[in-house]
Amino acid sequence: MTMSANKPISANHRTALGALYRGDCLDVLSSLATGSVDLIFADPPFNLGKSYASGMDDDISEARYLTWCKTWIDACVRVLKPGGSFFLYNLPKWNLALGAYLNERLTFRHLIAIEMTYTLPIGGRLYPSHYSLLYYCKGARPNTFTPDRVAMGTCPHCSRELKDYGGYKDKMNPAGINLGDVWKDIPPVRHPKFKRRSDANELSIKLLDRVITMASRPGDLVVDPFGGSGSTYAVAEIKGRRWIGMELGPVDQIIARLDSRNLTIEQGYLDEHRHELNALFPPAVLAARKQRGLWTPGNIPKGNPRRRVEGAEVQQSELILLESAGEYLPKKRIVTKLPKKRIKSRKSA
Repeated sequence: MTMSANKPISANHRTALGALYRGDCLDVLSSLATGSVDLIFADPPFNLGKSYASGMDDDISEARYLTWCKTWIDACVRVLKPGGSFFLYNLPKWNLALGAYLNERLTFRHLIAIEMTYTLPIGGRLYPSHYSLLYYCKGARPNTFTPDRVAMGTCPHCSRELKDYGGYKDKMNPAGINLGDVWKDIPPVRHPKFKRRSDANELSIKLLDRVITMASRPGDLVVDPFGGSGSTYAVAEIKGRRWIGMELGPVDQIIARLDSRNLTIEQGYLDEHRHELNALFPPAVLAARKQRGLWTPGNIPKGNPRRRVEGAEVQQSELILLESAGEYLPKKRIVTKLPKKRIKSRKSA
């Protein structure tokens, strides 16, 4: 984590949408124009004493680590557009201190907990089961905020809902439930089939898909100062975002990942994942609930749970893919038609 002086640096790899630099993020960030970036996602080393191919020192004092983080955070804040979004992924311990620093420079939006359960025995303390994702914007509000909606939790065996929504089922949005700030549906990348980096952990493309979808639009500029395995750059390519990447260590694995054949495979993973989003029930669950006679959008009980709503039913909207592994929108507007109720007049006493 050296704080090197500014040096001329050229891209090691370019695509139609982005450029990848091998070098210190401070050098690359200093070359970017002020207020030019729409979205920054930062996943720095956690200072856990790991050995990286770059040879960087990942075991320094807390004071030195925080000073280094504040230096590159200031560089990120400078290049961020007004209304741009900044995400910082780190251990809760570090984000607690860095959040206080960011509060003086950007507008706090959310502290997101991302569940990561490894089931390792740890004595003398509570088991740490989540990472921290800080979400800030530059100015009063973000230029883009288009979060996905998620499906209602259901039992994988009987397809019944896990949470009782009581008499509010008729108010449920057929497009899904609002995304919360505790994300339990993005497991860590463990299987060799999905890993692109052997010397360190890597982030799931599902996480980057969610962040990039939420805080940017096609054509926006995305920056990740710590390339790692290149997950941010791969998702940016798939979703049609311009990007600038940097990595202190070898970049051969990232370049290979950005090959069109590999991106096609990863796009297939994302498309499969996204078909579970932006609908109250995924297609398979919706079909199973209909088969079992359970309520679905358009067939929602009011009062008597066994009574069907008469009149025109509202079907769960059919979803179409407008951009590869991108935004899903309804084909048609959803209109709810309920039978009119007769109001009996009361006789005056």
